Amino acid sequence: MYRTIWMNKNIRYYLLAGGVSRLGDILSGMAFLFLAYDITGSNLYTTIMAMAETLPYLLFGLIGGVMADWLPKKKLLIYLDLARIPLVLSIVGLYYFDALTYGYLLVISFLLQSIGCFFNPAHRAVLPSITKNEERTSANSLYDTLTRGVTVLSPLLTVWLLNSFGTVHLFTIDALTYGISALFIARLQWKDATAPSEKKSLKTLYKAIMEFASWAKAHSTIRNLFIFTFITVFFNTWVWEVGLLLALAELSEKSEELYSIQQGVFGGVVILTNIAIPYFIKKMTLRHYLIGASIWGAGIIYYGALYDLKHFFIGGAIVGIGLPIAGLARGYLLQTLVPERKLGRAFSTNAVLLYFSNTISLGVYGLLVTFISIQKLMLGSGLIILLISGGALLFRTVNMAKFRRSLPVNFFK
Repeated sequence: MYRTIWMNKNIRYYLLAGGVSRLGDILSGMAFLFLAYDITGSNLYTTIMAMAETLPYLLFGLIGGVMADWLPKKKLLIYLDLARIPLVLSIVGLYYFDALTYGYLLVISFLLQSIGCFFNPAHRAVLPSITKNEERTSANSLYDTLTRGVTVLSPLLTVWLLNSFGTVHLFTIDALTYGISALFIARLQWKDATAPSEKKSLKTLYKAIMEFASWAKAHSTIRNLFIFTFITVFFNTWVWEVGLLLALAELSEKSEELYSIQQGVFGGVVILTNIAIPYFIKKMTLRHYLIGASIWGAGIIYYGALYDLKHFFIGGAIVGIGLPIAGLARGYLLQTLVPERKLGRAFSTNAVLLYFSNTISLGVYGLLVTFISIQKLMLGSGLIILLISGGALLFRTVNMAKFRRSLPVNFFK
């Protein structure tokens, strides 16, 4: 199955472009933080640098989706990749002239992430155009497996680059990945659907955003998918990204090492789950998303309730099964149910919801942890995810059973 998908040149070039681009994003993301701390020595300024990576998506995410629907995607993706190369290399040049400042790093980080607001929805919207419906789950699985594999292996590459060439040359590699990505995208062949030629203005931009919002609101599956995604991510983000590290710090003096190992185990389980899913599920539905979210919530409940080092690993592995099921279902539903001319806006809306949910989760939980224990926050978050997703799954199952009983007996014959 995977061999057949990989032999498709369009899919292969798309996957390679996505994988190499993801590698560059990870390397530059770490390099920005490392250099920010080296230059300032300040935790606050380093945190602000991290915020500069998320703010553009809240400001320009929806606009990027509209542009992805309006403009020829192939040209847009190539131009955006090429535009990022001089921005990244300028950091290397200034570094060697001892002219690199924190302010310049902040500006370049903001610009690169802003470009990503336009690149990412256009890139995700290409896959339905180069795959058949029955290939989509496998193609999504390969894409997620490749990008997740890059995420898991990138720390090893980063350590080697840091020891061999220095922090600044993470940006050199990043620039190289953008060039390679552009070459792979240039080799893609598909009929690129764009919006009808009409006068583009701020008014039509706003109209396009509101048009998709109205469409999504009226489409029950997409509307519910966005709602469940926002809720699940909100109750997971702090617990997984911050709470788990703080909990490990309470239980061990080697919290950072344990956290890295735990993340590696989690990534490995996610990869194996991604590979296995297409063998069992060809067409995904909102029901599959809810099943994945329920398993996800159960994993958080597990390590929140038992709150012990080994159970953090087991609970993380359970989350590593549920998360890719939910993630693949979300991608499949967007690619299948959203019209091609609205796909860019669909993926940008999804990204904005994720970043917004992440941001308020970190803020709200950062306040709650001052008077509620980490264990209680973990347990409560997992229970809410499980109750909402499991309750919705039960509701849909009961309603479907009632619907089938109301149909004539020979309907399914």
